[in-house]
Amino acid sequence: MTSSSSPSQDTKRLAHAYPEGLRADALMEEDVAWSYEIDGERDGEQFDRSERAALRRVAGLSTELEDVTEVEYRQLRLERVVLVGVWTTGTAQDADNSLAELAALAETAGALVLDGVIQRRDKPDAATYIGSGKAQELRDIVLETGADTVICDGELSPGQLIQLEDVVKVKVIDRTALILDIFAQHAKSREGKAQVALAQMQYMLPRLRGWGQSLSRQMGGGRGGLATRGPGETKIETDRRRIREKMAKMRREIADMKTGREIKRQERRRNKVPSVAIAGYTNAGKSSLLNRLTGAGVLVENALFATLDPTVRRAETPSGRLYTLADTVGFVRHLPHHLVEAFRSTMEEVGDSDLILHVVDGSHPDPEEQLAAVREVIRDVGATDVPEIVVINKADAADPLALQRLLRIEKRSIAISARTGLGIEELLALIDNDLPRPSVEVEALVPYTHGKLVARAHTEGEVISEEHTAEGTLLKVRVHEELAADLAPYVPVSTA
Repeated sequence: MTSSSSPSQDTKRLAHAYPEGLRADALMEEDVAWSYEIDGERDGEQFDRSERAALRRVAGLSTELEDVTEVEYRQLRLERVVLVGVWTTGTAQDADNSLAELAALAETAGALVLDGVIQRRDKPDAATYIGSGKAQELRDIVLETGADTVICDGELSPGQLIQLEDVVKVKVIDRTALILDIFAQHAKSREGKAQVALAQMQYMLPRLRGWGQSLSRQMGGGRGGLATRGPGETKIETDRRRIREKMAKMRREIADMKTGREIKRQERRRNKVPSVAIAGYTNAGKSSLLNRLTGAGVLVENALFATLDPTVRRAETPSGRLYTLADTVGFVRHLPHHLVEAFRSTMEEVGDSDLILHVVDGSHPDPEEQLAAVREVIRDVGATDVPEIVVINKADAADPLALQRLLRIEKRSIAISARTGLGIEELLALIDNDLPRPSVEVEALVPYTHGKLVARAHTEGEVISEEHTAEGTLLKVRVHEELAADLAPYVPVSTA
């Protein structure tokens, strides 16, 4: 057995044994000995071809949750936001309440509020909303807190949005965009999703921005020719046109859905069924009240705009009169006009009702402001002539002095608690008293062969007394003129 020689000795031996041109080939053919001390550190760990070509999984980096139920509610990264408001009218407390509500909206949308600032001005600055100097101070706050978004407590113009972003160097959104984002998260029904999409496109259309290729023109502006003469459409113009086309399509779809809702309302009117609409500020407890009165099982959550889709349920007064109870979308101060327009078909439930239950949160710091904001929207949808009962909810958690003040200011009001059932019986009695009553009082002896008339008297009218005799059912009812005409043949001669 021969011993292995060193690499330097092998090289010298090859240099003598082979000419210059054949030396490289000889080095390739020579069985040169390999040692770990010399070559191992240079070559490193060796892998097969399949191992070198494969993706290698690194253990311990997965963030997948073991509990699948948590995945739906997990937020990969909460946006860190700073709030900014402009105080133009009212008291300092009003400005603080408005910014506190903006913070609640931001948390509902899934953001982490880091800080909030308010500036006192006669009117918002036309360029940067808060002025150039205050915008620089806001930039310092953003850097100090590490925020990645600024939310303004108002609706910014496209110019204000762009210029404020240029100064603070992070994303800027306004109150309208925030509310639209919450609506997009919470809309469940087909109609609700269409209404939110329409409102978002109305908001987006004047705020489209473009640079680079977005402002380049398409070819084809002229009629034929080698280079298709004339400037064509820019990409941003094409985007605007497509958004307008989508908006037109969305309006047609909502109009079709509105037709179905109108047919249902006409059927209720034909059957002379009174309707009651629950309206009020968001998170005032409208869904809780609907569940308490009808057992509807609607989602109840301590969050702004938790339920958007209207729900209609049949209910009965203590005297046995049937009526429908409709839960409507919640309102908020400075509700974007895009939403009012998009949800107009849904809000028509309020305008077509016979009675409005105006629910207000009695435990809120400023319930009067909530009442004013809701009444402004009710006025926009043309429901000012509908009778109203102010229902002061959450009486169990409200300040007694604040409750007394509200009950004194609002003449047609009642304090209740939808959670505990306090005041619900009194509210039902008020509803029974305020619902429109049939105008004609009739006493008729209806034969047993005409039981449908008796059933109609119970569903469409108000039965005062009912007695079963040998000849038939003796009814004393208050009904509408149409049913009174059908009962006229059975009115006894003595009472006719």
